[in-house]
Amino acid sequence: MGVLGLAKPVWMTEELGLLEATCRQFFAKECAPHYDRWEKLGCVDRDIWTKAGVAGLLCAGIPEAYGGAGGSFAHEAVITIEANRAGISGLGIPLHNAIVAPYILNYGSEEQKQRWLPRLATGELIGAIAMSEPAAGSDLQGIRTTAKRSGNGYVLNGQKTFITNGQLANLVIVVAKTDPSLGAKGISLFAVETDGVEGYRRGRNLDKIGLKSNDTSELFFEAVKIDAESLLGSEEGQGFYMLMEQLPQERLLIALQAAGRIESALEVTIDFVKQRKAFGKAIIEFQNTQFELAECKSEAAIGRVFVDYCISRHLEKALDTVTASMAKYWMTDLQCRIIDRCLQLHGGYGYMNEFPIARMYRDARVERIYGGTNEIMKMLIARSL
Repeated sequence: MGVLGLAKPVWMTEELGLLEATCRQFFAKECAPHYDRWEKLGCVDRDIWTKAGVAGLLCAGIPEAYGGAGGSFAHEAVITIEANRAGISGLGIPLHNAIVAPYILNYGSEEQKQRWLPRLATGELIGAIAMSEPAAGSDLQGIRTTAKRSGNGYVLNGQKTFITNGQLANLVIVVAKTDPSLGAKGISLFAVETDGVEGYRRGRNLDKIGLKSNDTSELFFEAVKIDAESLLGSEEGQGFYMLMEQLPQERLLIALQAAGRIESALEVTIDFVKQRKAFGKAIIEFQNTQFELAECKSEAAIGRVFVDYCISRHLEKALDTVTASMAKYWMTDLQCRIIDRCLQLHGGYGYMNEFPIARMYRDARVERIYGGTNEIMKMLIARSL
């Protein structure tokens, strides 16, 4: 039942329960002992991706025919929630699994699926998606990266920034304009294997407030030649439609990350206030502490029930953009409020980096920004009024 005391959601099966246990063991054994070092390094070890592939945690929602585990988004939900409950939020598996791989599965040709998905499932390839640019974030129509026809292929030119998995990724889905005169209808997606490609360059590993162990980078494409088979979709100009179709899943994924981190914050805080004493008694015995945590637990439970509803809707292919936007904005706002209150209950220790709540405080903040800012989410919701 966990810290929230909720019954298992309707989408959780016995098989998913086994996956949950596998995740907890993997994150505790393979990741937690190295996490402080990864935070200082600014990147996880490359071989953790291979280990995750062996453990069945990569591309769990991809069909077995393409090297995946043959599961569904429910499998990705379990992996994402458990990673964040374990405090391993810098390992970019959720993006690799539930954002990058679905673009290949849903829009790639049979040849492209066979070429890339099995290698994503083993960790030979690490995925990233290059949307944001220095002058274009939530406004994807403002991108300047171009892909111009050249012979039997294309030439990519442009700069991307804030790219998750950027230092390690070697399969990057690039959002580019194939016809700048057509606005959104001139945007296309390209899957680019980057190892050894001339003109492709990784910039600096960006120095962020939080998510220190996740390599978030600038990427540069300077006259990068790619073949025509790198284009996703049957023709040019389908990219913006693909992005809009996949964004509800991305936004739900962010809500799941928030849900996992909220539960982790409550668990470590309840344990702390039971152990820590002030004025001769445990902090949990003070009425203020009890009321604060009672409110946090209530709000967290309400949020988790909504998230579980969204997962069920998504598994039925019925999750709309408005509902996904609600989940993303509300859960990420909620986690920042709850984590702040939990940090306060830690007193001075909450401000020390050695305590998990301090890391959660830093890591949580960006989720109100990426995947579309929460202000954009409210705009999308408002259009439904």
